[in-house]
Amino acid sequence: MRAGLVVLLAAPLLLGSRNTLQRFEFSEPHMGTLVRIVLYANSETDATSASKDAFARIAVLDEMLSDYRDTSEVTRLSRATPGEAVPISDELTRVLRASQAMARASDGAFDVTAGPLTVLWRTARRHHEAPDAAALDEARTRVGYERLHLDEQRHTVTLRAAGMQIDLGGIAKWFAADAAADTLATHGVTHALVAAGGDIVVRDAPPGQAGWRVAIAGIERSNGGELTLANAAVSTSGDAEQFVELQGVRYSHIIDPRTGRALTGRSSVTVVANDGTTSDSLATAVSVMGPEAGLRLVDATPGASARFTRIENEPRVYTSTRWREN
Repeated sequence: MRAGLVVLLAAPLLLGSRNTLQRFEFSEPHMGTLVRIVLYANSETDATSASKDAFARIAVLDEMLSDYRDTSEVTRLSRATPGEAVPISDELTRVLRASQAMARASDGAFDVTAGPLTVLWRTARRHHEAPDAAALDEARTRVGYERLHLDEQRHTVTLRAAGMQIDLGGIAKWFAADAAADTLATHGVTHALVAAGGDIVVRDAPPGQAGWRVAIAGIERSNGGELTLANAAVSTSGDAEQFVELQGVRYSHIIDPRTGRALTGRSSVTVVANDGTTSDSLATAVSVMGPEAGLRLVDATPGASARFTRIENEPRVYTSTRWREN
């Protein structure tokens, strides 16, 4: 969904006896980006086995949740007959449960039914031509989280309008990162980091350290920052790389599902939360809502904090109540 603006500051390799944890790093392409796993394990064999299973878990979820794949579960759901209750997997049930909760909390600023709008704006960026106003208005008739009914007990979803399209770009990648970290834990690997496109999920801190040191890239070089995190996730939403300029106006890849319009201007939102699924969806919602309403939502979300940077005449930084930088 976004170019990652959060960069890992690597911790040193720990060497010593056979029982001393050592640092290992692995990377593979998944979900349209490079996924990086950094972990501490007793041996290369243990590290390789754990990372292999974690990447395999991500690959399975990519097959299920990607709207780019014709055979994915999400694509099949989007093709369902309006009003039909479609059986879905436990994984998709969990993603949609979190998505609908964020949609309600943000009054629709985050909405996975925004697929028809996403398609139009992808084409706009590719052809450097703004979507037709009538096409946007028509697409909006097929968007709205209220039109998606999730039955959690029966594991079914009903789409209530024709032509609806589900786009999980604002949440699926981080659901997969959380799942990868959980998979590492089943191997006894708890000192771990999973980064996908720059956004990061971390578990226990590297041995002997207070946490994983994470540098936050700001809009301007002077307004970055640094965090020390353990058992948390950090996501950055912004238009540093994914944008298009049309007739002198800069349009972000982030869309307001309520209006159908891409965001304009320059901004960057960094959210820290207890898990990646929350941090990713919340970062998108706050970007759409703006600093005042968005940071109120952050303050109302247990364990979450955020920093919102916007270019007005000059960079202006807003922070939530719990935001802390090193």
